Amino acid sequence: MDNQTGKVYLVGAGCGKADLITLRGLEKIRSCDVLIYDDLIDTELLSACPAGAERIYMGKRSGRHSAPQEEINAIIIEKAREGKLVCRLKGGDPFVFGRGGEEILALQKAGIPYEEIPGISSAIAIPAAAGIPVTHRKLSRSFHVLTAHTADSDDWLPDQLEKLAKLDGTLIFLMGLSQLERICRLLIQAGMSGSTPAAVLSGGNAPKSVSLRGTLSDIAEKARLTKVEPPAVIVVGKVAALDLSPTVSKPLEGVTVGLTGTPSVSGKLRPMLEELGAKALCVQRSAVCDLPVELDLNALFEGGTKWIVLTSGNGVKRFFALLREQSVDLRRLSGCRFAVIGSATGRVLSQHGFQADLCPDLYTGEALAEKLLQTVRPEEPVYLFRSAQGSPLLFDRLKEKLHVHDIHTYTTVPDAQVTSYAEHYLPTLDYLCFSSAGGVDAFFAEYGAVPACSTCVCIGHTTANALRRRYAGPLLLSHEISAEGLVKAILDDHCTKG
Repeated sequence: MDNQTGKVYLVGAGCGKADLITLRGLEKIRSCDVLIYDDLIDTELLSACPAGAERIYMGKRSGRHSAPQEEINAIIIEKAREGKLVCRLKGGDPFVFGRGGEEILALQKAGIPYEEIPGISSAIAIPAAAGIPVTHRKLSRSFHVLTAHTADSDDWLPDQLEKLAKLDGTLIFLMGLSQLERICRLLIQAGMSGSTPAAVLSGGNAPKSVSLRGTLSDIAEKARLTKVEPPAVIVVGKVAALDLSPTVSKPLEGVTVGLTGTPSVSGKLRPMLEELGAKALCVQRSAVCDLPVELDLNALFEGGTKWIVLTSGNGVKRFFALLREQSVDLRRLSGCRFAVIGSATGRVLSQHGFQADLCPDLYTGEALAEKLLQTVRPEEPVYLFRSAQGSPLLFDRLKEKLHVHDIHTYTTVPDAQVTSYAEHYLPTLDYLCFSSAGGVDAFFAEYGAVPACSTCVCIGHTTANALRRRYAGPLLLSHEISAEGLVKAILDDHCTKG
């Protein structure tokens, strides 16, 4: 970027899953140079920004209070003055108790161009997810959103509540869990009936989901006994007695699944799991980094038949990227044969116009090695294009009888920012998915252990063996090396338990 002043977009991420963000908000994430984000943001949105973008986390980490607003303002302004396009990503809507107004006033003072892009506020989204409409034509024709914390006073409640208690509408309190008992007492003192329906709700990207119903006279005690944790939304009014929860039946409703590894697998897993009703959270992500390859690919076209072995979708993509880099005419591949480890890798290969000549019935590295040994002639060279973290088993088995080139085309690097953000979600995971042995290594390097509440799900025997060296707890094995196989393993296990 040049030294001219950049721009700042304050984007509301919405409340809950990544697909609740607006299209315009997602567009700004995808084009930003810097992403500055808070807590309660779906981690999938973090992967939407460009690979070279700087990501700056300004939420709570390991019990530390969130950064002072002045510090956040200073960072936003600093990055914009470097000539960068800054996306300031905030949960819910920036202007609904999100301090978006304070940040824009700071940008105005600094002379920085800006724009606000709305998001769905938790004041509406969290009640809706619990089946509570904030308005209803016959029950509530207005709703009022309040915060139990203000910037300059802790004693706003009495005067406000005396007026609000007399209104015939819905009261919604954000950031009010610690004040719940006082809120209820003062509303009753102001004339509101103790039998008025009330609810305490936590959902979206909160670590612990709760939907608690009661009345003004008992909701505080229920919340205390249930040990509700912030953040939570408090709803008071007749609509809090309604339950308009979705009735579409989904087999994994209420199940939370932790995703690890590269986006090529987790990106497929997430929509499949969510379609089945699960909550999918990325708790460890590894970025794919290309490695330099010194092999002149023209060697593939000299002499007789060559075998190209691809063990992942990332390997397929990197192989064809190398062909483009070396300006290889794809028609020259007519003398090559392709082998893949499973149908998922085969589908990625077919997207490039080629069908696999060989795929084992059992989608494992060992089965692939045996199939190749049965098929490939001794005079036909084999080229493995794969990750630097790939299991040595395949190469070691093939080199016993064949001439094999093991070419590392990419490596994976853990994304520490996702880890620091996602750490507090670990105790909520029902299942934890591993799609490679390298992903197992990365997870244990970051966290040290599997959460006691989780059942691990491994994509194949190699991954399972890597996990078993560190972990003796419950483990499920996918019978197919694919995202579909992982989902089926979770679905079968959950249905059996149910």
